[in-house]
Amino acid sequence: MTYGGYSDHMVARERYIVRFPENMPLDAGAPLLCAGITVYSPMKYYGLSEPGMHIAVVGLGGLGHVAVKFAKAFGARVTVVSTSPKKEEEALKRLGADSFLVSTNMDQLKVKLIVPPNLLLGLLKANGKLILVGAPEKPLELPAFSVIMGK
Repeated sequence: MTYGGYSDHMVARERYIVRFPENMPLDAGAPLLCAGITVYSPMKYYGLSEPGMHIAVVGLGGLGHVAVKFAKAFGARVTVVSTSPKKEEEALKRLGADSFLVSTNMDQLKVKLIVPPNLLLGLLKANGKLILVGAPEKPLELPAFSVIMGK
């Protein structure tokens, strides 16, 4: 069969092919090809797929859901950081996160910084990694001192 002069057969290298299980509806698997690769790729690249890591996922939306699932599958301890206290049950019970922090609760976060990028940097250990996979609405401003001190 041909479509606009193209055959319905395609040749590709095996390493670039993904086979969906016969019993998985395409619409159920699609998030793994989009949100999944968006979070999986940097997690692997930055060495966050090793068991025993402690990973914080900031924001429990589409990417955040998938990030929590991958991090748990890698054997990480996962903390979800969200502005919405209503997402705690979903994070802990449904997705299996180990802990949940409300980003607007400074007592819970135990950091004194209140500017959002500073807040995230304050949660990192020395030499920690802050990886952005979402597109923020406004440009991020990272204070040089916080970056330098945390390496």
